Amino acid sequence: MGHRPRKEMIAETRAKLVAAARHAFGAVGYAEASMDDFTASAGLTRGALYHHFGDKKGLLQAVIAEIDAEMLARLKIVSARADNLWQGFVDECTAYIEMALEPEIQRIVLRDGPAVLGDPSQWPSQNECIRSMSESLQRLSDEGTILAVDPEAAARLISGASLHAAQWIANSDDPEATSKKAVKAFNVLLEGLLKQAGRQQNLKQPALMGSAQD
Repeated sequence: MGHRPRKEMIAETRAKLVAAARHAFGAVGYAEASMDDFTASAGLTRGALYHHFGDKKGLLQAVIAEIDAEMLARLKIVSARADNLWQGFVDECTAYIEMALEPEIQRIVLRDGPAVLGDPSQWPSQNECIRSMSESLQRLSDEGTILAVDPEAAARLISGASLHAAQWIANSDDPEATSKKAVKAFNVLLEGLLKQAGRQQNLKQPALMGSAQD
């Protein structure tokens, strides 16, 4: 039997460490997760962790990067299902906020991540988020759906609002109730981007939904 390519072996080792750490961080949190325990569960050593990720913090970054990539893929599916670009944009932003209800995302990305890695708005993954959102806003402006606005400035403000909403939910004593309040307020903010004619039309449905829930 021939030797496996070194690149393939490295990728497998990294994947094992990330999977083991992700399970541990999700189950007991970053602070309580034992490096010896999760490296042993992957059939590896602390040395392998240090070699591939530098330290436990580096491994957390890799776990969050993996979760972020999965979240992005899910959000693209959400926006693609919408009937038009504006609804896709709203649905995508709303879905991101609602992901804060998921235990793994709540604990690893929104609570432990900021505590260990600092301000999420400065994480490398945010650059791609801002770029993608800026492009969507530019298209919405070009088609005449929203008011003329600097797309990057608007993207940064919307991203900041959705991130703070998600963290509010993740740290709330009642995440479900907080999520409903956050989504409702966030969607009102987004409606402010619409040109007047579109705004009046799009405000009808949320108003009906709100009255039905009361």
